[in-house]
Parts: sequence; structure tokens; C-alpha cells
Amino acid sequence: MNGFIELFADYDVLGAFWMNIKLTAISAVGAFILGTILALFRISPVASFRTIGTAYVNIVRNTPLTIIMVLGVLAVWGQLKIEFFSDFSLNFFTYAIIALSLYHASFVCEAIRSGVNTVPLGQAEAARAIGLSFLPAARIIVLPQALRGAVTPLGNTLIALTKNTTVAAAASVAEASGLMSTMIEFNPNLMTYIFLTIAIGFCLLVIPMGFLTTWLSDKLAVAR
Repeated sequence: MNGFIELFADYDVLGAFWMNIKLTAISAVGAFILGTILALFRISPVASFRTIGTAYVNIVRNTPLTIIMVLGVLAVWGQLKIEFFSDFSLNFFTYAIIALSLYHASFVCEAIRSGVNTVPLGQAEAARAIGLSFLPAARIIVLPQALRGAVTPLGNTLIALTKNTTVAAAASVAEASGLMSTMIEFNPNLMTYIFLTIAIGFCLLVIPMGFLTTWLSDKLAVAR
């Protein structure tokens, strides 16, 4: 117990996890918006849109997140000198948000597309029969049902995003995994307490998401 007290007294553990929470929340919104657009591309009747959506998903989903994160820092910021803010930490925080959003948007896209597959084909055909074009039919009829069917994969993607925020350390963002490295470097005698602190912290973040996902999936399930 004294080891935990020493760690919390010497380091801002809660602040580090708060950074992970902010990364998760903002990136989740960005990934959902971009992922929804990509899903529309994937199911679009326009072949070129389908090709773009498929290419994005296949390329980004199979590229390690660390490479995307480092590419943003070393190439976009280091070489192209593109800055969003003059503040160093805020600028790198933004790069981490963009990298996380771009990466997880491919998984959100596939989650929503899996939900689209649960919508009976007759629903889209009925929409076309009453004169709705693709976008209105998708917005009014297909996507609302698809999102209900995609609760579980979307929840799994959110959980993966939460754990993947640790990669933001590659962009010099001071989050929990970066703090863990610092604590291990200066307090190797407290190794067990350090690992338990970080592990328990992520369990407290992730486990409620799993329960919430299960509850929403059961509540929003569409009877067929």
C-alpha cells in the first residue's frame, strides 16, 4: 500500500489517465464521423466512391498505428512544418488526435457496414420505391437501423481506441504509458506497484465500456 501512496504522491497519475480519456473522447468523435462517411462510400452505388472507401480501409487498417503517429510528427510536423498551435504540447496532442481518428475510422467504417448488412434489403428497395435517393435513404432508413445493429462492434472499437491511446507517447503526449516509463526509470524498486497502477487504471476505463456495450446491444437489438 505504501508503494501506491508513494507513486500517487510523486506523480500525477490521475492527470495522465485524464489525458488518455481526452484522447479517447475526442478521437472517438472524429473516428465516428469519418468512419460514417467511409461507410457511406463503401455502400454507395457509385463505383469510384466504393473504391476510395475500400482502399482507405484496407490501407489504413493494415498500417501500424505507431507508424501513422510517428509519420504525423516526423513528416507533417518535422519536415512540412505544419503546426496547429504554437504551444508544443497542444500541437502534439492535436497530431495524436488526428492519427487516432484516421486509424480507427477504418474500424468504425467496417463496424457500421456490418450493421448495414443486418438491415433487410427490402428496406432500401422500399425507400427507392417511394422516390428517395441514396443519401436520404441512408440517412433516414438504413443508417439508424445499421447503428443499432453495430453497437457491439462499435463498442469493441471504442475499447480498442482507449487502449491504443498509449501509442500517443510516440507523439510526445504525456499520457499513462509515458508516465509508466518515467516511473519505472526512476523507481525500479516499485515495478510491481507501477504495473498494477497502470493496469488497474485501464481496467477502470475499459470494463465499464464493455458492460455499457452489452447493455446497449441488448436494449437496442432489433427483433427480426
